Amino acid sequence: MSIAQGGRPRSAGTRPSETPPSGGRSTPWVTTGLLLLLVALVLLSLLIGTGGSPAKRAWDFLLGDPAARADAQIRLAVMDVRLPRTLAALLVGTCLGAAGCLLQAATRNPLAETGLLGVNSGAAFAVVLGLTFFGADSPGALLVWALTGGMAASAVVLLFAGSGRTAGSPLRLVLAGSALGATFHGCTSYVLLGTRSTFDTYRYWTIGSLAGVKTSDLVPLLPLVALGLLTALGCARPLSALGLGDDGARSLGHHPGRIRLVVAGAVSLLAGCAVAVAGPIAFLGLLAPYAARALTGPRMTAQLVLSALIAADIMILADILARVVIRPWETPVSVLLAFVGGPLLVWIARSSRLSTAGAEA
Repeated sequence: MSIAQGGRPRSAGTRPSETPPSGGRSTPWVTTGLLLLLVALVLLSLLIGTGGSPAKRAWDFLLGDPAARADAQIRLAVMDVRLPRTLAALLVGTCLGAAGCLLQAATRNPLAETGLLGVNSGAAFAVVLGLTFFGADSPGALLVWALTGGMAASAVVLLFAGSGRTAGSPLRLVLAGSALGATFHGCTSYVLLGTRSTFDTYRYWTIGSLAGVKTSDLVPLLPLVALGLLTALGCARPLSALGLGDDGARSLGHHPGRIRLVVAGAVSLLAGCAVAVAGPIAFLGLLAPYAARALTGPRMTAQLVLSALIAADIMILADILARVVIRPWETPVSVLLAFVGGPLLVWIARSSRLSTAGAEA
């Protein structure tokens, strides 16, 4: 017999995924509901914009009405502005939801989020370098610099966390990510001190927005996102074993350090792509896994799928609201998420049931 966290005995031959979850029977219905909601939000996102184009004209365009198809203004609004933003919101939400779920399970820390691996700070520093010394002022160039910086920062974190006798431990991952993040933040501030033009562009990028995203910017990221998601799904069973504690995972034939390093690599891919597209987005990767755990119980695969779906739904909804709350101007999507995420985080901290669920994941 091996003892899981929380003092509950388990048979050494029983895998964690075989434990009947509290929300297991309702998971297919919840998944179906979230998918239908996602389809509805995608459609709504294509119909609503910051400009004065009526939603009915956009609806006629989507249905193939000849007059609407011939309207260049409607075509521009739907195909060149709203569709790329909708796809970007879907990509960013999926990446952050899955990455947050992975990181919280791997570190057994219910407050873990993607910034712990230094992805956000590394991307910010790279963007500042690109703006200041290489003239990277186009959205596509900033995307490349942000992705490169985020991936490089997480690679350094993995290098530090993967060395020594306690390689891959949660504490080493968090400490290495926090230390490197603080270093990059200081370097970013130093470079920005004497470059006002760089600061103006950087300020717009770092606030977190989907405005100006093009479909051509998203296509090169799709293989990286697919690799990150496939790796995440492949880590589901080892992470379920890791939920028993390191000793329990070893008794089932898993290596906790290696699991965490692979998970950190997947998180780096997913978070790096999300930050490259939308800039730093807070709270989403923190809150979506909580909702997924409350709906599915301890099953890791279901948590990953629902966390990605919930985050995608929230991201698209936030982007829709960002276009209309102060129309004809636009609110950065990260501001709306912060308004919602802050109070929710306080509520989660005060909720003993959700705190326990997060600790046991």
